[in-house]
Amino acid sequence: MSGRIVVGYTATKSGRDAVAVAAGLAAASGAELDIVLVLPAEGRSVITPPDASYDRYLLGQAETWLAEAAADVQAGVVHREHARYAESFAEGLVDAADEFGASHLVVGAADGGARGRHRLGSTTSQLLHSSDVPVILVPRGARKRVTDAGVPRLTVAVGTRAGADVLLDEAAALAAATGASLRLVSLVTVDLPASVDTGVIRLAGAAHADKVLTDVLAAIPDGVRAEIVTAKGDSIEDAVANLDWLPGELILVGSSRLAQPRRLFLGSVAAKLLSEIPVPMVVVPRTRTPEQSR
Repeated sequence: MSGRIVVGYTATKSGRDAVAVAAGLAAASGAELDIVLVLPAEGRSVITPPDASYDRYLLGQAETWLAEAAADVQAGVVHREHARYAESFAEGLVDAADEFGASHLVVGAADGGARGRHRLGSTTSQLLHSSDVPVILVPRGARKRVTDAGVPRLTVAVGTRAGADVLLDEAAALAAATGASLRLVSLVTVDLPASVDTGVIRLAGAAHADKVLTDVLAAIPDGVRAEIVTAKGDSIEDAVANLDWLPGELILVGSSRLAQPRRLFLGSVAAKLLSEIPVPMVVVPRTRTPEQSR
């Protein structure tokens, strides 16, 4: 993975959650951290004339907020703070990630979410449709689960469709960088329609899931610890609810098959996962350039 992580900061609890998770990942992987606060674009309409004193006040306030964010970063993590002007929060972060050659973008949950749960707002949704690097979605209160132990485990939601190899490559690279183990979880046998006679389908699906996981396990590079798990339940939500989660753990999912190459947004399965999991979710684009994979 690249040596830099960009985190979008807002002077809120969600912003602190995002910085804590990003800093923890940077500490575990040896990456550098760029804390970015996006301000409204400098251009004003003719109706609203420029106000130099207000602009100075806003920039000064941004610098104060960034200093507060930087104070929460643990010792040993190289970090920089940036106040950027952009038309939108998402645009500012995507531009920063491109400029810095970042490997990941980290953002907190939208306001109104329950503690330990994700909530997507319009800004985050825009980011998921525009980023060409993995986006880490941080649930509310995640800073409470960040520990000095770093990233102990990465859970990977394994499927059989296009893009699974890219997801596995990202997981293996992140595991190697952080020293985390991998937990490969198949959801193949769950989330069947209620009207379907599921007996035979589940038996066939279980066999298929076992083969998929075995094939994936064989592709894991030497030196990366990995285990395979088949999630059980009557739905994806039910199956995920039966999984255990470690403090500092992340889950990786692939982006929708409908996303454009090197872009990402959530598919239906990932969206269902997001509503249940209490840990940060790494959404990986379907395709990546060789430079992004380093």
